[in-house]
Amino acid sequence: MKKNDFYFELPEELIAQTPIERREQSRLLCVDRNSGQLKHRSFHELPALLKKGDCLVLNDTRVLPARLLGKRETGGAAEILLLRELQSEPGTATWECLVKPGKKIRTGTNLLFGNEKLSATVTEETDDGNRYIKFSHEGDFTEVLERLGKMPVPPYIHKTLDDAERYQTVYSRVTGSAAAPTAGLHFTGALLDELRQCGVEICFITLHVGLGTFRPVSTENIKDHKMHSEYFTVPEDTAAAVNRIKANGGRIIAVGTTSCRALESCANDAGTVSGYSGFTDIFIYPGHTYKCIDGLITNFHLPESTLIMLVSAFAGRENILNAYTEAIKERYRFFSFGDAMLII
Repeated sequence: MKKNDFYFELPEELIAQTPIERREQSRLLCVDRNSGQLKHRSFHELPALLKKGDCLVLNDTRVLPARLLGKRETGGAAEILLLRELQSEPGTATWECLVKPGKKIRTGTNLLFGNEKLSATVTEETDDGNRYIKFSHEGDFTEVLERLGKMPVPPYIHKTLDDAERYQTVYSRVTGSAAAPTAGLHFTGALLDELRQCGVEICFITLHVGLGTFRPVSTENIKDHKMHSEYFTVPEDTAAAVNRIKANGGRIIAVGTTSCRALESCANDAGTVSGYSGFTDIFIYPGHTYKCIDGLITNFHLPESTLIMLVSAFAGRENILNAYTEAIKERYRFFSFGDAMLII
């Protein structure tokens, strides 16, 4: 299967640049994954669209303020984007990072941030152009980033985000992502309470989203694409709840491609999920046999991306491309701050 099998034309003005005023007022395109039938609803109607005994699995990762603006010790600006923690010890932390300007930030370069309250040294250059950087700091490194770091947003968002919390889910808890699990941005605390009152169970996994999620598929044959690796945890209580609900005939609905990838990474062929912590580089595309999930809530994704391939594997490529055509026709908002789909 070729990557251009997942191409579609998207008018640039449909790329949402800012969050909608109220999270739950985003639009919701409902897709029957068997028939391809489409219905236009609003996200706040979700409780009426699910059944008692269903289970929503949400990703409680929290976006790290991972963009650091500083300078090189020898002069000149430096911009660092933290991707993945490699090692942490008292007073030091080593991360894999993206850097700008790449030609001037090489192995051995010393960096300073926050009026020199945070220092760092490039220790290694990777084959794909990233850098391993060792930071020296006082106190908790996460707290240092909260003071000095800025919220990263996807490259297709050009407007400044006035409220950084709008790029966090209301249930975010475990800091570590370079990007938000955006399907969860539509939920409010009140909506989650309403779902629970309707008999929908709410469970959580953690998957720290890497910037690889924005990297395009560079190979013509999608089977040749190497997926990025991301750290995730499926807690034992979530695994037990998912197995119990499936045994009782309830539906498991993943909120976002991240929750989907986490569940599919630790489910056996019978659909039983085990608690697990580790890395996953699972690449889901048409031909994949889903083991666990029965439904998916997801935003609208980039053309030829691994994310639209994952969704197409769940609902069928033609059904998804037809749904995207309808969404464009009806002027849905696309990508991170855009509208959502419910696929069951």
